[in-house]
Amino acid sequence: MQSEPRHPMFLSRARIAYFSMEFALEDGIPTYSGGLGVLAGDMMRSAADLGVPLVGVTLASRAGYFRQEIAGDAQVERAEPWDPSAHAQRLACKVMVAMGGREVWIGAWRYDVEGHPRRGGAAPVILLDTDLPENHPDDRTLTHWLYGGDAAYRLRQEIVLGVGGVRMLRALGLRVYRYHLNEGHSALLTLELLREEGGAAPAGELLRDAIEAVRASCVFTTHTPVEAGHDQYPAAMALQWLAGVVDPQVLQALEGTEALNLTRLALRLCGWVNGVADSHARTSRALFPGYDVHAVTNGVHALTWAGPAMRALFDRRIPQWCHEPELLVRALRIPDAEIVAAHAVAKQELLRSIAGVPGAQALDPQRFTVGFARRMTDYKRPGLLFTDLARLRAIARDQPFQVIVSGKAHPRDDTGKRHIESLHAWARELEGTVPVVFVPDYRLEVARRLVAGVDLWLNTPLPPLEASGTSGMKAALNGVPSLSVLDGWWVEGWEEGVTGWAIGADGDRDAGRHAASLYQKLEQLVLPAFRDTAAWAAIMKSAIARNGSYFNSHRMIRRYATEAYFS
Repeated sequence: MQSEPRHPMFLSRARIAYFSMEFALEDGIPTYSGGLGVLAGDMMRSAADLGVPLVGVTLASRAGYFRQEIAGDAQVERAEPWDPSAHAQRLACKVMVAMGGREVWIGAWRYDVEGHPRRGGAAPVILLDTDLPENHPDDRTLTHWLYGGDAAYRLRQEIVLGVGGVRMLRALGLRVYRYHLNEGHSALLTLELLREEGGAAPAGELLRDAIEAVRASCVFTTHTPVEAGHDQYPAAMALQWLAGVVDPQVLQALEGTEALNLTRLALRLCGWVNGVADSHARTSRALFPGYDVHAVTNGVHALTWAGPAMRALFDRRIPQWCHEPELLVRALRIPDAEIVAAHAVAKQELLRSIAGVPGAQALDPQRFTVGFARRMTDYKRPGLLFTDLARLRAIARDQPFQVIVSGKAHPRDDTGKRHIESLHAWARELEGTVPVVFVPDYRLEVARRLVAGVDLWLNTPLPPLEASGTSGMKAALNGVPSLSVLDGWWVEGWEEGVTGWAIGADGDRDAGRHAASLYQKLEQLVLPAFRDTAAWAAIMKSAIARNGSYFNSHRMIRRYATEAYFS
């Protein structure tokens, strides 16, 4: 169990309440599925480092997401339960939310995200938990499975997160200055705030005043650039489960009678809205005309994602870099041999860590290594590299390279699962010419080794469906350049031949042209540059200096603080 915080009264400070369905807190706490949760975890780590007064709110997700195993070529999901009492402190507080005619009681745990040891800060995360003896058996499991169950289960989870989260903050006596909704999952908190503001009337001045008061206190970050990706529920289902929370006429006045769309609810009831990259903000303004959508490009926590060897090098050559990541612009001054040596250590550690994975015995630490690790879903296009196996063999004949891939498919994403099967089939076809290794169970510890130890980070989404993407930012911190489609953050971070290379032209969506561009860049630009040690060292240093120094969560949270929280 966590020890008492060094500052026992720190929760009495006025806080920014940061709501997210998932948080990646540490290895062994599976309360995340991918990039959204990793971003939330990095946000809290930067808050702790910088003393920004955030409190996170999420679900305990006692059953986790899932552990991935590969049987034959297929993904198999295994349960990943965890015990909050081993990592967090039980809070002596419970709140109640009425759902579907039953009282649902919600308890909570507190986990403290510790800042850098020299700074002494901490940022608390409240984990909501319905696994309480006073609850109906069906309600006890509401905070068990992250993104599990059917639509009704998901809606009830989001009531616990949004409505229950606000009530828990009140019961704990926290003073909240702003509410930050990390994606639409927590949008129902706005209905609870509306109720508190007296917005019980279905129309008229009282409701308008309540809406304005709620908008003044809420910030919304949207992450999904397509309409179909936003949580929405039939009106009848919404009214069934929300009847004890909000007057049906108020809900209909806000959302109409067709469906409850949580993104649109957040857009209407949040006064400051942002996308997670410049390109994503433009896409969101087109998707939701009439709303002012700002752009705060995502970032990653530099100290967390720089590998041990690279951290040691930065400590020696760029003191204070972890407190001021912008100082990484000085990476250009680091001697080439030291950058190359630090990366070689990271590469050896990566290969050592996956030595037991089928096919890994064919990997060579001297061979150029391409890394691709993503949620396995259709729009990420994990098969783009393998469009033409004969072309890959031809390239590898003169310029040998190897590929390491990883990623989970959602248990109900059959297409994503087929991508995993295809990757294993292609690996067999390429055996002997291009070693391809699939590392199962992509999670924090696997990701940290991958982004530090490969030589090139590959990203192949179908634009404009990559809202931001952060794995390439993590790679850049380690001197690993990207070869990526121009989407998300890469539109801002890309400098051709300097920080990496672009696949295709900006705005192009054609898979055939993207594959041709990928092969051309790999064969004629990337691999030749790798053979020139001085040229490659310059690219590595530029990735750190130009991308690592900017695309970090310290910069991101400072933007939120100055533009959204305290403006």
